[in-house]
Amino acid sequence: MLDETQARLCDERPADYSDLTALFINCTLKPSPQDSHTDTLMEMSRAIMRRNGVTIDDIRAVDHGIAPGVYPDMTEHGADADAWPELWPRVEAADIVVLGTPIWLGEKSSVCQQIIEKLYAHSGQQNNRGQYVFYGKVGGTLITGNEDGIKHCGMGILYSLQHVGFTIPPQADAGWIGEAGPGPSYGDELDDGNRAGFDNEFTRRNTTFMTWNLLHFARMLKDAGGIPAHGNSVELWREGRRFDAPNPEYR
Repeated sequence: MLDETQARLCDERPADYSDLTALFINCTLKPSPQDSHTDTLMEMSRAIMRRNGVTIDDIRAVDHGIAPGVYPDMTEHGADADAWPELWPRVEAADIVVLGTPIWLGEKSSVCQQIIEKLYAHSGQQNNRGQYVFYGKVGGTLITGNEDGIKHCGMGILYSLQHVGFTIPPQADAGWIGEAGPGPSYGDELDDGNRAGFDNEFTRRNTTFMTWNLLHFARMLKDAGGIPAHGNSVELWREGRRFDAPNPEYR
């Protein structure tokens, strides 16, 4: 999966990333055990992280009975069942979250939109410094399809992640699209025995850049103890907006 340049970059790593955890959420419409082209592209990013000692967690969202809605547990709001409360601790534990999605009709998948809505369900929660709960986490996205739309989908996904509190590094998206219309998808075996997209320099480079930028920012944030809680603490804002008596806990 990794070429010579990607492997060399891992061997020459500038820092230790072995205490980081990355969660890859695959928003394919295909339930397991069907092959997912999106997952095939995500494997390139996972391979770089694994080689750097990062703990990897994977969720194929469609395999779980996640109830639609923007509350953490939709059984409290009329749903018969909701698997999201069981998945949430894995999101909460991650330093890095990568959403992977196919393109359908020029848009991210309906499953990807559902995951964004479930993340939004937690946007009012806080960390132990009074900040929104996603502060200190970094986010990125990987996108596959056979029609144009990588940048359009990335725009919406990355906006949504930063809106709820994720830090978005430079160039935090990558993807692959084949020719417009019916044809091979990423990772499909071609007539000559090669795999579609594997030799695409643009996709390989951008996926590498995205992965390393996620690692760099996660390392910086973890080493810094997160984002400084000055001017962005919900709890301090609620304390009567009294700036004459700051609480040291939130500095």
